[in-house]
Amino acid sequence: MAEQKRDYYEVLGVDKNADDAAIKKAYRVLAKKYHPDMNPGDAEAEKKFKEASEAYAVLSDPEKRRQYDQFGHAAFEQGGGGPGGFDFTGADFSDIFSDIFGDFFGGGRSRGARNNGPMKGANLRTSVRLTFEEAVFGCKKEIELTVKESCKTCNGTGAKPGTTPETCPKCKGNGQVVFTQQSFFGTVRNVQTCPECQGSGKVIKEKCADCSGTGYIPMRKRYSVDIPAGIDSGQSTRMPGLGEPGINGGPRGDILVEVIVGRHPIFQRQDMNIFSTVPMSFAVAALGGEVLIDTVDGKVAYDVKPGTQTDTKVRLKGKGVPSVRNREIRGDHYVTLVVQVPDKLSHEAKELLKQFDEITDDSLNAAKKASESDDSGENKDNKKKKFWK
Repeated sequence: MAEQKRDYYEVLGVDKNADDAAIKKAYRVLAKKYHPDMNPGDAEAEKKFKEASEAYAVLSDPEKRRQYDQFGHAAFEQGGGGPGGFDFTGADFSDIFSDIFGDFFGGGRSRGARNNGPMKGANLRTSVRLTFEEAVFGCKKEIELTVKESCKTCNGTGAKPGTTPETCPKCKGNGQVVFTQQSFFGTVRNVQTCPECQGSGKVIKEKCADCSGTGYIPMRKRYSVDIPAGIDSGQSTRMPGLGEPGINGGPRGDILVEVIVGRHPIFQRQDMNIFSTVPMSFAVAALGGEVLIDTVDGKVAYDVKPGTQTDTKVRLKGKGVPSVRNREIRGDHYVTLVVQVPDKLSHEAKELLKQFDEITDDSLNAAKKASESDDSGENKDNKKKKFWK
């Protein structure tokens, strides 16, 4: 007993009143999901792909859809040829797959597109090294590259002087060749770049001896590059129209210059902000005072408040990196203030620190103070009051 066919609308998962766009969208999803190229060796996927293709071939054709709506599957039972007895020869699958399966057939190029039209040339890439300050404020740099320039002998035609390029006999100047092949869903029409002229539509029988038929001569050239302020390591600046020559009269590509920014001994950068650490003496931290902070704009005096603790963070607004798009906008500079402990002290300084420690009840004499009498404790309280008075 033959397997009963499913309703075509059910196969595609659409309503009977669905328009052409909805039917096409539904088939696109199923075809990509079950296409044999995506499911090699999967018999069940191949079966569902054929079923969906058959349903789409009918419902995408107004006349076939009218017959199917009126008579159902019986309208095509005598057709033969296709899966399940349906004749696929009337369905333009070359059109279907060039539109729906551009990623499988022809790289997504629309129907009728020519491959020998003007095309922009390839980009050239190089890199330059910058100091931290050069990246912050911008600068000019010199680069040297090998670029292709038009051959003066043949004026860029690639042909021997006295001759000209000829129309490609294989593609008749179209730059593309078309061939068909049979598959399980019928005849498929494929379009490929012409292997004879590589898509240019022209062939050169007698090549220029100087450029070997390419039309270009490699030359070493120097360029001055404007590095914008605020650029960061890994970013690139573009020099338009100075890259590889275009194809078939297309414009030249660009030069992309990537920057590599060196480390700074003091500053660290994050986006548009700069970070650094500045030491301050214990006296300045306790009593307040002025510290000098290095910034990319020079030294800045900052007033430290009395009692400032180590690792206190302050912000210097507008002392960071300019925006690469608007130099008037700048980030901030964040500074961490750290109390600097001296590693070398004179005998007098040591004695004064010991006295200070005793008076302020600091930890160096904690054990000694714990063993002292209540009376001595009272004396110390009096000393503290006197010291801070």
